[in-house]
Amino acid sequence: MIHALLPVFLVGTLAAPVVLVGLIEGIGEATASVTRLFSGVVSDWLGRRKPLVLAGYGMAAATKPMFPLASGATDVLAARVLDRIGKGIRGAARDALIADVTTPDQRGRAYGLRQALDTAGAFLGPALAILLMLATGDDIRAVFWVAVLPAIAAVALVVFFVREPPDPPRAEGPRRFPLRRAEVARLPRAYWLALGILAVFTLARFSEAFLVLRAEGTGLPVAFVPLVLVAMNVVYSLGAYPLGALADRMDRRLLLAAGAALLVAADLVLAFAPSWPLVFAGAGLWGLHMAATQGLLSALVADAAPADLRGSAFGLFNVVQAAALVLASTLAGLLWDVAGPEALFLAGAAVALASGALLLTLPGRAPPPSAGTSTAGPA
Repeated sequence: MIHALLPVFLVGTLAAPVVLVGLIEGIGEATASVTRLFSGVVSDWLGRRKPLVLAGYGMAAATKPMFPLASGATDVLAARVLDRIGKGIRGAARDALIADVTTPDQRGRAYGLRQALDTAGAFLGPALAILLMLATGDDIRAVFWVAVLPAIAAVALVVFFVREPPDPPRAEGPRRFPLRRAEVARLPRAYWLALGILAVFTLARFSEAFLVLRAEGTGLPVAFVPLVLVAMNVVYSLGAYPLGALADRMDRRLLLAAGAALLVAADLVLAFAPSWPLVFAGAGLWGLHMAATQGLLSALVADAAPADLRGSAFGLFNVVQAAALVLASTLAGLLWDVAGPEALFLAGAAVALASGALLLTLPGRAPPPSAGTSTAGPA
């Protein structure tokens, strides 16, 4: 709910420049990703994931009232950073926990399901935001206050329903802090290759905040602007699980290349869209690209990392993503201000095309091993 209206709140209510939207998004996500590294390391060190998952959701819930109370862009930046720290604390531990309780031949589906459920909230939130904007006469701050309630509900779900496997993965011998050089050296070549693929993909995909601004620029009323995120996330949510299941049965390199092609198509539609219906079509293609790639990248990390280093592996994975995202989002804001939205989306298409071509030069990958080779425990 907050994410869908935040760009309009910054530019319209607080009169911030568009470049600041990209900067705030980039800094917020970078903060989350750096925090993920340390929370993932700590979860490996402790051998437990749930306490960090709970702390992260709890902190994010506590920061939600800061958004409706914001009086300037600096306040929004502070709220966004603290909210993203909460996201970072929970993120790597949660993703590692999913790997702990699944077998290798399930992970495409498992992370696809994670993305589908996460994205369901991402389109139900904007849909509810639209209804509340209509009911309150476009009172964005009132909508932000309502957003506090689902944040509290998320904490309750973690407390009462999330369980860890009875025998969490541990390294043989004495427990060592995972950031030691010897521990990092245990991460295999396949893991570092996944990091490289992620970096290139993220450079091609800047913040979805620019989809919101693109829709507003075509004359769509402010109350209906969040619909562009609804459209993107409906496609993302519906596609994530079946495409994740497909990733368990085919060469994952080809599926990632197809995802890059979808992003090229999305950027081209968004670059030349003369009206909001075509912006929605571009947003749908963007969501299909996300469904084909995001869960699959997580599955690649889960497959490659040793069980007792999964938290650290996901943490480092997200640091790389953050570095690429802060660069991509900041440059996107500058390009929008200097040359306009058409130039921004054409540049995104060029980078996405290059990333797809790069993927096709890599060696093919066989489907993951069957469940019989796994030692994962039950949830």
